[in-house]
Amino acid sequence: MIRLRPAIMADAATIARIDVECWRSTYAGILPERLLLGLSESERRRNWAHEAARHPGDLIVATDPQGRVLGFGNCGRARDGDARFAGEVFTLYVAPDEQGKGIGRGLLLALFAQLLRRRLASAVIWVLRDNPSRFFYERLGGKPASTRTMRLGGAEIPAAGYGWPDLAAVLKTQARSRPLDRG
Repeated sequence: MIRLRPAIMADAATIARIDVECWRSTYAGILPERLLLGLSESERRRNWAHEAARHPGDLIVATDPQGRVLGFGNCGRARDGDARFAGEVFTLYVAPDEQGKGIGRGLLLALFAQLLRRRLASAVIWVLRDNPSRFFYERLGGKPASTRTMRLGGAEIPAAGYGWPDLAAVLKTQARSRPLDRG
Protein backbone atom coordinates (compact mmCIF):
# COMPACT_ATOMS: atom_id res chain seq x y z
CA MET A 1 0.00 0.00 0.00
CA ILE A 2 1.21 3.49 -0.81
CA ARG A 3 1.64 5.88 2.11
CA LEU A 4 1.35 9.65 1.72
CA ARG A 5 3.11 11.88 4.22
CA PRO A 6 4.74 15.28 4.55
CA ALA A 7 8.30 15.29 3.22
CA ILE A 8 11.22 15.69 5.58
CA MET A 9 14.67 17.05 4.80
CA ALA A 10 16.06 13.50 4.58
CA ASP A 11 13.78 12.89 1.55
CA ALA A 12 15.45 15.67 -0.45
CA ALA A 13 18.01 13.47 -2.25
CA THR A 14 15.39 11.03 -3.53
CA ILE A 15 13.00 13.85 -4.43
CA ALA A 16 15.82 15.52 -6.40
CA ARG A 17 16.59 12.27 -8.26
CA ILE A 18 12.93 11.77 -9.20
CA ASP A 19 12.64 15.44 -10.17
CA VAL A 20 15.59 15.25 -12.57
CA GLU A 21 14.52 11.83 -13.97
CA CYS A 22 11.01 13.10 -14.65
CA TRP A 23 12.19 16.30 -16.31
CA ARG A 24 14.55 14.38 -18.57
CA SER A 25 12.04 11.68 -19.53
CA THR A 26 8.90 13.82 -19.76
CA TYR A 27 10.32 16.93 -21.39
CA ALA A 28 12.73 15.36 -23.90
CA GLY A 29 11.86 16.92 -27.26
CA ILE A 30 9.80 19.63 -25.53
CA LEU A 31 12.49 21.58 -23.66
CA PRO A 32 15.97 22.44 -24.93
CA GLU A 33 18.37 19.52 -24.55
CA ARG A 34 21.01 21.72 -22.90
CA LEU A 35 18.52 22.57 -20.14
CA LEU A 36 17.72 18.91 -19.47
CA LEU A 37 21.37 17.82 -19.54
CA GLY A 38 22.31 20.69 -17.23
CA LEU A 39 19.93 19.68 -14.46
CA SER A 40 21.76 19.16 -11.19
CA GLU A 41 20.55 16.68 -8.58
CA SER A 42 22.71 18.35 -5.93
CA GLU A 43 21.19 21.77 -6.66
CA ARG A 44 17.69 20.30 -6.67
CA ARG A 45 18.46 18.46 -3.42
CA ARG A 46 19.33 21.76 -1.72
CA ASN A 47 16.15 23.37 -3.09
CA TRP A 48 13.91 20.51 -1.94
CA ALA A 49 15.52 20.34 1.51
CA HIS A 50 14.88 24.07 1.86
CA GLU A 51 11.27 23.61 0.70
CA ALA A 52 10.65 20.80 3.21
CA ALA A 53 12.03 22.93 6.03
CA ARG A 54 10.40 26.21 5.04
CA HIS A 55 6.92 24.93 4.14
CA PRO A 56 6.20 21.89 6.31
CA GLY A 57 3.22 19.94 5.03
CA ASP A 58 3.16 21.59 1.60
CA LEU A 59 5.68 19.09 0.17
CA ILE A 60 4.19 15.59 0.21
CA VAL A 61 5.80 12.28 -0.71
CA ALA A 62 4.34 8.90 -1.65
CA THR A 63 6.27 5.96 -0.24
CA ASP A 64 6.12 2.20 -0.62
CA PRO A 65 5.75 -0.11 2.42
CA GLN A 66 9.56 -0.05 2.88
CA GLY A 67 9.56 3.75 3.04
CA ARG A 68 11.11 4.37 -0.41
CA VAL A 69 9.93 7.65 -1.95
CA LEU A 70 8.12 6.94 -5.24
CA GLY A 71 6.80 10.40 -6.03
CA PHE A 72 6.21 13.86 -4.64
CA GLY A 73 4.32 17.08 -5.09
CA ASN A 74 4.09 20.48 -3.50
CA CYS A 75 1.50 23.21 -3.24
CA GLY A 76 0.75 26.60 -1.77
CA ARG A 77 -0.93 29.92 -2.39
CA ALA A 78 -1.43 30.62 -6.12
CA ARG A 79 1.42 32.67 -7.55
CA ASP A 80 -0.18 34.42 -10.52
CA GLY A 81 -2.95 36.38 -8.81
CA ASP A 82 -5.81 34.81 -10.81
CA ALA A 83 -8.77 35.46 -8.49
CA ARG A 84 -10.47 32.23 -9.62
CA PHE A 85 -7.87 30.05 -7.86
CA ALA A 86 -6.60 30.57 -4.32
CA GLY A 87 -4.15 27.64 -4.33
CA GLU A 88 -1.69 26.11 -6.75
CA VAL A 89 -0.10 22.71 -7.19
CA PHE A 90 3.47 23.63 -8.10
CA THR A 91 4.89 20.17 -8.83
CA LEU A 92 3.68 16.60 -9.12
CA TYR A 93 6.16 13.93 -10.19
CA VAL A 94 6.14 10.15 -9.91
CA ALA A 95 9.27 8.08 -10.64
CA PRO A 96 9.03 6.93 -14.27
CA ASP A 97 8.98 3.22 -13.35
CA GLU A 98 6.16 3.81 -10.83
CA GLN A 99 3.77 5.72 -13.10
CA GLY A 100 0.34 4.33 -13.91
CA LYS A 101 -0.18 2.83 -10.44
CA GLY A 102 -2.41 5.51 -8.91
CA ILE A 103 0.42 7.26 -7.09
CA GLY A 104 -0.05 10.56 -8.95
CA ARG A 105 -3.77 10.53 -8.21
CA GLY A 106 -3.12 9.94 -4.52
CA LEU A 107 -0.54 12.72 -4.40
CA LEU A 108 -2.82 15.19 -6.18
CA LEU A 109 -5.68 14.45 -3.78
CA ALA A 110 -3.32 14.80 -0.80
CA LEU A 111 -2.15 18.16 -2.15
CA PHE A 112 -5.76 19.25 -2.54
CA ALA A 113 -6.43 18.22 1.08
CA GLN A 114 -3.39 20.24 2.19
CA LEU A 115 -4.65 23.30 0.30
CA LEU A 116 -8.02 22.93 2.03
CA ARG A 117 -6.27 22.72 5.43
CA ARG A 118 -4.68 26.05 4.53
CA ARG A 119 -8.14 27.41 3.65
CA LEU A 120 -7.35 27.57 -0.06
CA ALA A 121 -10.55 26.12 -1.55
CA SER A 122 -9.62 26.13 -5.24
CA ALA A 123 -6.48 25.30 -7.22
CA VAL A 124 -4.68 25.58 -10.51
CA ILE A 125 -1.73 23.63 -11.92
CA TRP A 126 0.40 24.78 -14.85
CA VAL A 127 1.50 22.10 -17.31
CA LEU A 128 3.62 22.42 -20.43
CA ARG A 129 1.15 22.20 -23.31
CA ASP A 130 3.09 19.44 -25.09
CA ASN A 131 3.40 17.29 -21.95
CA PRO A 132 1.42 14.12 -22.73
CA SER A 133 0.69 13.68 -19.01
CA ARG A 134 -1.51 16.79 -18.99
CA PHE A 135 -4.57 14.65 -19.74
CA PHE A 136 -4.13 13.10 -16.27
CA TYR A 137 -5.41 16.39 -14.83
CA GLU A 138 -8.44 16.37 -17.11
CA ARG A 139 -9.29 12.83 -15.98
CA LEU A 140 -9.25 14.10 -12.41
CA GLY A 141 -11.69 16.91 -13.19
CA GLY A 142 -9.28 19.73 -14.04
CA LYS A 143 -10.77 22.14 -16.53
CA PRO A 144 -8.67 24.19 -18.95
CA ALA A 145 -8.47 27.57 -17.24
CA SER A 146 -5.84 29.62 -19.02
CA THR A 147 -2.77 29.56 -21.21
CA ARG A 148 0.55 31.35 -21.04
CA THR A 149 4.10 31.14 -22.26
CA MET A 150 6.90 30.09 -19.91
CA ARG A 151 10.54 30.91 -20.55
CA LEU A 152 12.64 27.80 -19.89
CA GLY A 153 16.21 27.30 -21.03
CA GLY A 154 16.01 30.34 -23.28
CA ALA A 155 12.95 29.02 -25.13
CA GLU A 156 9.35 30.23 -25.04
CA ILE A 157 7.25 27.17 -24.12
CA PRO A 158 3.43 27.20 -24.22
CA ALA A 159 1.74 26.12 -20.99
CA ALA A 160 -1.84 25.32 -20.03
CA GLY A 161 -3.44 25.93 -16.66
CA TYR A 162 -5.94 23.39 -15.35
CA GLY A 163 -8.24 24.50 -12.58
CA TRP A 164 -10.45 23.05 -9.88
CA PRO A 165 -12.82 25.69 -8.45
CA ASP A 166 -14.06 23.48 -5.57
CA LEU A 167 -11.43 21.19 -4.01
CA ALA A 168 -13.81 19.86 -1.35
CA ALA A 169 -16.11 18.56 -4.09
CA VAL A 170 -13.17 16.96 -5.90
CA LEU A 171 -12.08 15.13 -2.76
CA LYS A 172 -15.62 13.96 -2.13
CA THR A 173 -16.00 12.47 -5.63
CA GLN A 174 -12.44 11.21 -6.21
CA ALA A 175 -11.59 9.66 -2.85
CA ARG A 176 -13.68 6.56 -3.46
CA SER A 177 -11.48 4.22 -5.52
CA ARG A 178 -8.00 3.09 -4.47
CA PRO A 179 -7.35 3.30 -0.75
CA LEU A 180 -4.18 5.11 0.24
CA ASP A 181 -2.71 5.39 3.72
CA ARG A 182 -2.57 9.09 4.50
CA GLY A 183 -0.33 8.45 7.53
